[in-house]
Amino acid sequence: MSYYGRFYRTALNGLLQRINTYLVRWARRKYKRLRSYKKARKWWDGLTARQPRLFAHWACMTDFRNSF
Repeated sequence: MSYYGRFYRTALNGLLQRINTYLVRWARRKYKRLRSYKKARKWWDGLTARQPRLFAHWACMTDFRNSF
């Protein structure tokens, strides 16, 4: 990934994790089968393995926070 400007790449980790957390939260609300954390985590790991380029920020961070 190419970036413009100067910044610490690790400074973005919190923001990127937050975006991923919102995506997981949305999926858990939309699909009843993902209501449990274990099923949502398994779905997330499968999704990031199947389609690693679905979102541009997944090149840097694919993890999410367990705060939902």
